[in-house]
Amino acid sequence: MKLLTVNLGRAEAVGWTDAPSGTTGIHKRPADGPVRVVAPGPKGVGASGLVGDAVCDTRHHGGDDQAVYAFAREDLDGWERELGRTLANGAFGENLTTLGLDVNGALIGERWRIGADLVLEVTCGRIPCRTFADSLGEKGWVRRFTRRAAPGAYLRVIEPGEIRAGDAVEIVHRPSHDVTVNVQFRSETTERELLPRVLTAGDALHPEALAAARKYVTRQSSAAKPGGRPGSAGH
Repeated sequence: MKLLTVNLGRAEAVGWTDAPSGTTGIHKRPADGPVRVVAPGPKGVGASGLVGDAVCDTRHHGGDDQAVYAFAREDLDGWERELGRTLANGAFGENLTTLGLDVNGALIGERWRIGADLVLEVTCGRIPCRTFADSLGEKGWVRRFTRRAAPGAYLRVIEPGEIRAGDAVEIVHRPSHDVTVNVQFRSETTERELLPRVLTAGDALHPEALAAARKYVTRQSSAAKPGGRPGSAGH
C-alpha cells in the first residue's frame, strides 16, 4: 500500500462554481517534492490540510475533519473504463492517489501512517457536489458517482508530517465496529435506514455525519412511540 502521488490545487476562476469567490481548487496536480500536512483548523475557517493546496469554498469543504481527501487509483481506473477517457492522478480532486489500499472499505476511525510521521484518521466519504460534476463535464455525474458508492475518504490529521509520492501507507489502527466508508456514504445518500448502524462509529465520524445520524434515529424513535406520527421521520 502506497501513495502514487500527492496532489495540490491552485485557486482558479471558473464560471460553474457556486463558491462566493468564483474560484475552485478542484483541479489537483501531483507535487514534485515533499508536502507538509497539518490540521488546518475548524470548518469554515481552516481549508486544506496540505500546505500549498487551495480550498476555495470553506463553507462546504476543508477544515479539520475534511483535511485530506484520498481516492484509490484502482477506482480511477474503473471510471476510466466506464467513461472511455484518461483520468490522471488528482482528476477527482483528491489529495492522495493511493495504490493497494481499500479506501472505500476503510473503517470510520481507521488510522493510516504515511511516511515517517503523518497519521491520518478516516472520517467519512465524499458527497459529490456541483463543482465536482462540472469539473468533469459528465452528464448525470452526481447520480452516477452516488450509485457507485465508492466515494473515496476524507481524513483528519492526528499527527502532522511530511509526505511524498512513493511513501508507504500502513494501517495502524482499525476500530471494532463495521462502519466502512461505503456504508457511511450509502447511509447519507441512498440507504438512510443504515444511519442507526453508522452511530456505532461514534465520535470518529465527521461531526456533521454524526449529527445527521443522531437526528434521524431520534425522529425514528419519536415516530415509533404511541401517539407518534409513523412516516414523519422521512419528511
